[in-house]
Amino acid sequence: MNNRRKHKLADTAQQIVGGFLLAGPFVVTEEVWSLARNMTPLHSVVLIGAVMAIGYGGLYGADNDRDPRREAAIGGIPIRFISVLLVAFGSVGALAVAITAPAVFLSDLAPAARAGVTVRAISIAAVFSVVGAVTTDSLF
Repeated sequence: MNNRRKHKLADTAQQIVGGFLLAGPFVVTEEVWSLARNMTPLHSVVLIGAVMAIGYGGLYGADNDRDPRREAAIGGIPIRFISVLLVAFGSVGALAVAITAPAVFLSDLAPAARAGVTVRAISIAAVFSVVGAVTTDSLF
């Protein structure tokens, strides 16, 4: 563990800035919520996979100085990658709740249906949020 690069709070802070920066415009657009209404759970699973691929590729494929085997890990998964995923999905979810987007865009749905569509909307916006999180993490 001593030879591994530690993930610092500053790294997560940078990811949060990028994640929120790119998530914001997508959380407030009616189009995202309309798309989410028409998606199936399978669509969300595919998008979650895309977020994971973009996150991992952005952190370790696009940056030759990073090696996931040399970073601190939990269960073999680099902490930096875990952090990027938490930021990507968490920033979108936090923004959606903070601005009451589900209540505004999904007011006609029952609470259970609203929750399902919200999860699907989060999976859509997380695609953009992860790009911001990875970019700021790699730049600074």
